[in-house]
Amino acid sequence: MEELNNNTSPQEPEIEQENSVVSEEVVKEDDFNDINDNTCYENLSGYGKFLVKFKASWAKFCDKIAFWKKKKPVEEGAEVQPKGRKRHKMVSYSKYGYLFLIPFFVVFFVFSFLPLMQTFYYSFFKYFKSGTETVGPEFIGFQNYGDVLSDSFTWKYFGNTLLIWIIGFAPQIIISLLLAIWFTDARLKLKFCNFFKGVMYMPNLVMASAFGYLFLMLFSNAGPINQILFALKIVDSPFSFTDSESWTRIIIAFINWIMWFGNTTILLMSGIMGIDESVFESARLDGSSAWKTFWHITMPLLLPIFVYVLITSLIGGIQLFDAAAIYTSHTGGPNLCGKTIMMELYQLIAGPSKNYGRAGALSAILFIITGILSIIVFKVMIPTDNVIKQEARAKKARLNWLKNANESVAVTDGGTENE
Repeated sequence: MEELNNNTSPQEPEIEQENSVVSEEVVKEDDFNDINDNTCYENLSGYGKFLVKFKASWAKFCDKIAFWKKKKPVEEGAEVQPKGRKRHKMVSYSKYGYLFLIPFFVVFFVFSFLPLMQTFYYSFFKYFKSGTETVGPEFIGFQNYGDVLSDSFTWKYFGNTLLIWIIGFAPQIIISLLLAIWFTDARLKLKFCNFFKGVMYMPNLVMASAFGYLFLMLFSNAGPINQILFALKIVDSPFSFTDSESWTRIIIAFINWIMWFGNTTILLMSGIMGIDESVFESARLDGSSAWKTFWHITMPLLLPIFVYVLITSLIGGIQLFDAAAIYTSHTGGPNLCGKTIMMELYQLIAGPSKNYGRAGALSAILFIITGILSIIVFKVMIPTDNVIKQEARAKKARLNWLKNANESVAVTDGGTENE
């Protein structure tokens, strides 16, 4: 019996053979599993040991490739993309945008930035012509700025410019707002809107000098306006519009208005069309009147476009030159009422003196004044007390309160311990 028990059964070799086959199959199915246990490695078959060594050598090779490509190797536990799925390469089009911007920056640098820097440079020099001789350039510091600011005519011309701009811009913004609301109202369902938009924008395509000559002819002593007034027996003799200070400013402002009100109307229309129509429908369902809807819904949502129109119109008004120069024949009108600050700058450059130094100082001062006025308009019109800033202030107040509370608690605890 003992000999029978000690003898191995004929089935045991078959079982061991089956176990070896199973181990080989497991290794084949899971070729790239980590096997760090030496005992497991010793129990593997020859094929399994080969796979483990091949895996180690392959990992080292991949690490070297990743190092030379300056890419991080795949870490353990990282998600591996399935073999059947292809990774699409992301295409970046930003470089093409920069390429298209290069011509603009080249033109701006050559024709705008360099002349601007040269203007600031000449503003610190005495540089003008006296007859046929050229004086300078001689460095004099801020003397040109002092001469420009101390000249009373400079402020008179700047006041004329602002007054003409206000006379033209006040009716322009009112009429443009009314037309923009009228053309964008969905309830009216106006026809031929595109035609009227084109008609309103057409004056902006005409040069300001052409408008100046046109109105100079219309309001001359023998022009059509005087003939109509004489035919209606409103005047007994031709009225000289060019000799009146008030009419000179009004006509120049009207030229500026008729040129730019179409552009302003289209900009405001685009801003109103960007507002969701459901907002207006909700206001009408709540019983809001037309004035309340305009004041509490349209204007707050239209404010960014409105500020943009106001600032660009202000910059254009300060740079008013063509219409005023042509209508007054470069004289400035009676008592220089129609002479703008840009006409003075043109006279300094194109006049017989060609005072480049003083013209540069005046240009720099206009640049500073325009920037200050634009910042004032932006700060006044755009609300600074928004929700984000309110939350930031509230958070800061809470942190300060907690800090003061912790300090007071620390002081009281220290007092009690000393007692």
